[in-house]
Amino acid sequence: MNEKISSILKSVEKPGRYSGGEYGAIIKEKDAVKARFAFCFPDTYEIGMSNLGMRILYGALNREPDIWCERMFAPWVDMQQKMREYDVPLWAHESGDPVKDFDILGITLQYEMCYTTVLQVLKLSHIPLTAAARGEDDPIVIGGGPCAYNPEPVADFFDCFSIGEGEDNLVEFTKLYISMKEDGSYTRAAFLRRAAATVKGIYVPSLYDVSYHDDGTIAAITPKYEDVPKQVEKCIIADMDKAFFPDKVVMPYIEAVHDRIMLEVYRGCIRGCRFCQAGMIYRPVREKSHEVLNAQARCLYDNTGYEEISLTSLSISDYTELEPLTRSLLEWTDKNMVSLSLPSLRVDSFSRELMDRIASVRTSSLTFAPEAGTQRLRDVINKNVREEDLMRAVNVAFAGGKTNVKLYFMNGLPTETSEDIEGIATLAQSVVHEYYRNKERPKGRSPQVTISVSCFIPKPFTPFQWEAQDTMEMLREKQEYLYDKITDRKVRYTHHDARVSHIEAVLARGNRKLCRALALAAERGFCFDAWDEFFDYDKWLSVFADTGIDPAFFANRQMGLDEVLPWDVIDIGVSKEFLKRERARAYEAATTPSCREACAGCGANRLGGERTPCPKRGN
Repeated sequence: MNEKISSILKSVEKPGRYSGGEYGAIIKEKDAVKARFAFCFPDTYEIGMSNLGMRILYGALNREPDIWCERMFAPWVDMQQKMREYDVPLWAHESGDPVKDFDILGITLQYEMCYTTVLQVLKLSHIPLTAAARGEDDPIVIGGGPCAYNPEPVADFFDCFSIGEGEDNLVEFTKLYISMKEDGSYTRAAFLRRAAATVKGIYVPSLYDVSYHDDGTIAAITPKYEDVPKQVEKCIIADMDKAFFPDKVVMPYIEAVHDRIMLEVYRGCIRGCRFCQAGMIYRPVREKSHEVLNAQARCLYDNTGYEEISLTSLSISDYTELEPLTRSLLEWTDKNMVSLSLPSLRVDSFSRELMDRIASVRTSSLTFAPEAGTQRLRDVINKNVREEDLMRAVNVAFAGGKTNVKLYFMNGLPTETSEDIEGIATLAQSVVHEYYRNKERPKGRSPQVTISVSCFIPKPFTPFQWEAQDTMEMLREKQEYLYDKITDRKVRYTHHDARVSHIEAVLARGNRKLCRALALAAERGFCFDAWDEFFDYDKWLSVFADTGIDPAFFANRQMGLDEVLPWDVIDIGVSKEFLKRERARAYEAATTPSCREACAGCGANRLGGERTPCPKRGN
């Protein structure tokens, strides 16, 4: 690290965000590697260091002797100011070298509101903002993560995208870069075209023409060359027991948001919640065996000393080997004072046994997600839980000494009525009443039921991808209506900022025309829009107006079922026909069983080379 950077660190908040040198960081000899890969999480160090995907990909790339992957994060505003003042380009943590000197810059796109931060990272790195402006000596900029499933709003700023799970294809992508450099065939254009043609899951926006109808909808997305795929199929790891998982992690100098062992139990989800993008894009379900998970957990504990293990997945209680996994973990975690924690639980699979086993539910609070206030709307969204399931779960909690329950809901869901909104208040009140009916409840203590209500955002690759988001006025009215229906001080009501949800919907369903708005936002200094203190709704509306973008076209318009969607160039395995069937069933308030009960024919099990078995036995 040079003297200028060292001097700057003395004048900024939390210099440990930038200093590098952490225990577990991988250092290689520059002359011994053939490609240098900078991996960027476009948010603060504390958030990025908590991301399991970054830990996995960092290790997967670095196990290759000829590749050196280093970490980088978005500097906080005080550091950004100092970097501009002293003309210091953004650097990587391991070597301290400028990111602009690397071969490849990978940026994970975890949420739409990070897009402006991504552009500031490029500017701070002294890398041209658009792919078209980059020269032969600039890094190849590749995006990935869940938002890469609709890459079009940021297509101009990336050379390419990795679609799906990147443990294998990012290594193959980088190996191709090395081989073309070595045989002399490398040019930026030649490499990108060959990567698109030969490396599964690589989408290169510049190799596709997008044409539009007069009404602004897309007419066609057309490959420019015959060897470029019409659709880019996502990558998946078929056998999770053989998937790379780090046996060591970088230990942060400052406290991370999730400073603990994160044990990935499985990928995918057997449920088919119709609003949930993750439940579709991460299909099919692939579990790790409990023996492998126990061994990985013990190895990470021995190498890190962390005192908490979090079991992570989209729906942890659906893991078929949860009982033997927790039993085998508790054989050594209890005596080593290591606690186990779970994310929020499904009400239909919560039990006293599970509560007694897992440390995270030994606290006074539990979290469940009914999502909707009435059974009709829960059936519309295919939640497949009933009020009696929730009441059984909270009674188990109350009998176990719990007094606080947090419930997650959405408003603005398709077909929602005032009765559905009022049903949220009614359901919360029912939980309060259930507490007092429970004879085993904690004596002398009052319950607290917190309802957290987010705004529905129509996301790509869901049965609700065609739906219109409620207007700002409608969302505000619904939030006020619910507030008026809550009369008990034992029920606490919080809700998300509808303005943020509106911008998120624009970016989630946007096409390439949004690139000009994001470029202007970057020029005007937008950054950290996922943070409340930096988000400015009026400034966003000004950017859209100044670039001729109508945000309602993307957020508040019901898209046609036969319309070409911006993300149709991506193949996630789940067919559009399945999503249409699920949308039709939603309007009938008809539920679809989980994958474990019956295969609904979504198509995802065709991925991964050989046919990947459905969770339903025999399929």
